[in-house]
Amino acid sequence: MAEKKVVLTYEGLKKMEEELDELKIVKRKEVAEKIKEARAQGDLSENAEYDAAKDEQAEIESRIAELEKILRNATVIDEEEVDVDAINIGCKVTLHDLEFDEEVVYAIVGSTEADPMEGKLSNESPVGAALLGKKEGDVVDIQVPEGVIQFKVVEISRQ
Repeated sequence: MAEKKVVLTYEGLKKMEEELDELKIVKRKEVAEKIKEARAQGDLSENAEYDAAKDEQAEIESRIAELEKILRNATVIDEEEVDVDAINIGCKVTLHDLEFDEEVVYAIVGSTEADPMEGKLSNESPVGAALLGKKEGDVVDIQVPEGVIQFKVVEISRQ
């Protein structure tokens, strides 16, 4: 079974590479030291510090494997080459919310980089998917759990 391709911006790629380096170089050593100290205390069967350190080690190794898989299957979007005639991954879009009469700005990114609190919408989210391919001036009706929201595309630019 083919693994799913992951779309990343250059910024997202750098963040993941930095996190992977931090986990491999710093966190692995820290947790190994915690395990070593816990072992030195003697009986491991009732050693909560040892159990906690082993759990932390498992979490770190799991995240390392996850990041390596993402990076292995990543397709990096070059923001400088993003076509801004229509909304695409790598675009920054300014939308006018017709219900609340206010402007909102979102970056359209791949699903692994999505963070709505930072204004980064996944291309796979209901809003992100509905915006893909739209042009400046288009009015978009988007079905969300609360009902239908309506945006007018004001501007499309590079991130």
